[in-house]
Amino acid sequence: VQLQASGGGLVLPGGSLRLACAFSGRTFSFYIMGWFRQAPGKEREFVGGINWSGDSTYLTDTVKGRFTISRDNAKNTVYLQMNSLKPEDTAVYYCAAGQSGNYYSPFFYNYWGQGTLVTVSS
Repeated sequence: VQLQASGGGLVLPGGSLRLACAFSGRTFSFYIMGWFRQAPGKEREFVGGINWSGDSTYLTDTVKGRFTISRDNAKNTVYLQMNSLKPEDTAVYYCAAGQSGNYYSPFFYNYWGQGTLVTVSS
């Protein structure tokens, strides 16, 4: 399995970005997908997860109401739409694929993308 994340960049506070993660190598719809982030000096933290079909999503409290996670199984891609961005959202964002039903812990994901940097700053 290979995961390729894209869409990061520099954005002003209050702005928006959409991250995408392209999946290849196996059947995409067999995997749950997650987004994690890691800020400098901090541990990797869960941001959001989505089930196999895309009809169940999970977001950490700090991004609820601002971020949306979705997937397109026809395009083998998972997305993270980020609105109303704050400086504290600055981090490297990673997508991950797994086959367990545990969305929140990085230990339950088998495959990881390379990360894409999101910087929120004026």
